[in-house]
Amino acid sequence: MSFSKEWDTRYKNNTHMSIWPWIDLISNFMKFYNHKKSKVNVLELGCGAGANIPFFLSLKTEYFGIDGSQIIIKNLKKKFPDIKNNLVVEDFCKKIPFERKFDFIIDRAAITHNPTNEIKNIIDLVHQKLSKNGIFIGIDWFSTKHSEYKNGDKTNDFFTKNNFKTGQFKKVGNVHFSNKKHLLDMFEGFKIEILEEKIVKRKIPNDNKIIAAWNIVAKKK
Repeated sequence: MSFSKEWDTRYKNNTHMSIWPWIDLISNFMKFYNHKKSKVNVLELGCGAGANIPFFLSLKTEYFGIDGSQIIIKNLKKKFPDIKNNLVVEDFCKKIPFERKFDFIIDRAAITHNPTNEIKNIIDLVHQKLSKNGIFIGIDWFSTKHSEYKNGDKTNDFFTKNNFKTGQFKKVGNVHFSNKKHLLDMFEGFKIEILEEKIVKRKIPNDNKIIAAWNIVAKKK
């Protein structure tokens, strides 16, 4: 799948412009970040509006970002001119265009907007692009326990739904949901350091809404 036009529309309309770093990403990154190492480079897949960029720049890491939206990358180059050459438009399902290898590759709920076969391809690319003992951090990979897994149109992929008419996934294209076995199967080439399932049950309003997602930290074998 090429980059979803629905996301480009969201960015153009300023309807998905997260600007604060994600706490789960910060906490998991700091568990494995070695501040004594002179150079640490980080690649973010689906960097979006750049919510995590200031955090990584504050640590003096060398940051690289990929997103499929020309609109958002153009904005980021203006906002962060010192790293403009490290920000590229690319479909990371097919290609990670940087020649180097990375100490960390991170994703906050971008990879999850693809079907299983493309996610597996992304994970293979991640494995190739990580340095020895490099770390992948995936935050908020949606769980099959999420209320929205029951909604949306079915596809020929058991774990992927699309065309959501209401809710948080309305007009975002494909949404992929995982259970534990599915995640472990997809990351069979890695050593799993952390696997957490977060489940939030909303009580007010009492609409039986469940928000469920996985955090995964995986080390290249």
